[in-house]
Amino acid sequence: MTIDNTPESGRPDAIARATAHHDGGAFAATLARLVEMPTESQNPARGEMLQAYLADALAPAFLAMGFETEIVRHPAGPAPFLIARRREGDDLPTVLGYGHGDVVRGQDAQWREGLSPWVLVERDGAYWGRGTTDNKGQHAIGMAALAAVLETRGRLGFNATVLIEMGEEIGSPGLREVARERADALAADLLVASDGPRLSKDRPTLFLGARGGYPIDFVVEAREGAHHSGNFGGLLANPAIELAHALASITGPTGAIRIPDWTPGAVPEAVRRALADIVPAQQPGGPALDAWWGEPGLTPAERVFAWSSFEILALHAGVPEAPVNAIPGRAWARGQLRFPVGVDPDAVIPALRRHLDAHGFSRVAVSRAREEVFPATRTDPDHPAVAFCAGSLARTSGAPPAILPNLGGSLPNDVFADLLGMPTVWVPHSYPGCSQHAPNEHLPVSIAREGLALMAGLYWDLGEPDARARLGIG
Repeated sequence: MTIDNTPESGRPDAIARATAHHDGGAFAATLARLVEMPTESQNPARGEMLQAYLADALAPAFLAMGFETEIVRHPAGPAPFLIARRREGDDLPTVLGYGHGDVVRGQDAQWREGLSPWVLVERDGAYWGRGTTDNKGQHAIGMAALAAVLETRGRLGFNATVLIEMGEEIGSPGLREVARERADALAADLLVASDGPRLSKDRPTLFLGARGGYPIDFVVEAREGAHHSGNFGGLLANPAIELAHALASITGPTGAIRIPDWTPGAVPEAVRRALADIVPAQQPGGPALDAWWGEPGLTPAERVFAWSSFEILALHAGVPEAPVNAIPGRAWARGQLRFPVGVDPDAVIPALRRHLDAHGFSRVAVSRAREEVFPATRTDPDHPAVAFCAGSLARTSGAPPAILPNLGGSLPNDVFADLLGMPTVWVPHSYPGCSQHAPNEHLPVSIAREGLALMAGLYWDLGEPDARARLGIG
């Protein structure tokens, strides 16, 4: 990484302070304290730990930086929220940060020998532990970078608000309600947050939103119970075969979606330009990519960042673990549609119903599954804030970052982009092979150190006198 050492106003000093925070061991010590708190939001027994994470681990750190803090709860969800605010002037831009302190279940028994989800271990060039990338390590990087700017400049130069939730891994219940009710407290000119992976381990990345996610249940209820396949084969419709044909009608043989309302229809030109130099590549330890799969006529980057994809996540009929000679009475599948801006989530099920009926599959029942529906969001790649943030990262790292119009996955970015109405820029500090949500989650040391430098440089630039004009803030 090449650090910009232009002798001006302390920027290189703030970056040096942030990287020294890492090199001296302070970052690892902080991350170890966060990781050892088993904040599993999917585990109802961890409720007190979710509260303690905010009250005992994060709030004191924000208070030490001159933030006012408040822990908020809402009846719409079981998990608490932390709102931390530092006001420096009414004429300054306001930047909102976001992160989540909850994690998925630890899966303790499945980690490699010598590793535990609740003990930070530095080994093989990485920090290992649950939450190192999703999301404790990422918001710890942002907090340390804020502190580095404060210690160097004596102030941030902008107003800062940080929202940390403790229920992201269970669908962020209550987040939208808190945002509506605390809209004044959370109002900002720009969201700068960190979650998800970079495009690749070695390339700093910005993404500007997220694809939406819509879970769908498919069911064929043919009859009560199973019946002998010899006595009734040829006489009873097989719901598994019915369902298989129905599912196969939704895409072509290479995954191209056949329901027009499920796709954006076209890739916007600004999005196409942003993706022109983006090439998804096989990651070390990751699966080989199938170049033949997906919407024809699109580049691989456009397929995952600018188009829709439909997946079957699970199928069930009969007794899979011990098949018997019987025609099942019921078949079920869980599908998932990922979609970009330009697809109306309210139209997903009606369009599917019309499609199945038109193809003779009226017996296939479809419904939204219980999981959260995430709307799609995307800040315009031509927005001045995008150029500002990309320029800052390039200045620090010595090379232009990858700019993704949106993440391929889903995040509650609609809370900030739509509900609170601000441009959104995400600077992730992870990579595709980090084992997020799996055993052996880890954060490469190189990404942590570079992330501290990148965020210190970005926060410094956001506090410069000309930042408001360069961000396009009126």
